[in-house]
Amino acid sequence: MNRIDWKRKLTSRKLWVALAGFIAGLIVAFGGSSETAETVSGCILSGAAVIGYMVGEGLADSAGSGNGSSAGGESRRED
Repeated sequence: MNRIDWKRKLTSRKLWVALAGFIAGLIVAFGGSSETAETVSGCILSGAAVIGYMVGEGLADSAGSGNGSSAGGESRRED
C-alpha cells in the first residue's frame, strides 16, 4: 500500500491556489460578495505560506540535526 506524502502535499502551491479558488467560487455562488471571496482567498494563501515555511524549517532542522550543528547554525568544536 502506498503512503501519502502529506508534507509534500501541504507545501504544494498548486493545492493551495486550487483550494482558495474553489472556496472563493463557492462564496460567490452562494451569494457572498467578491470582496469577501478575495479576503478569504487571501487568508487561505497566507496560511499556506506559513504552513510551507514551518514544514520547510522543520525539514531543514531535522536534516541539520544529524551533522553535529548547534541550534545557532554553528558547528561545535570540542578542544
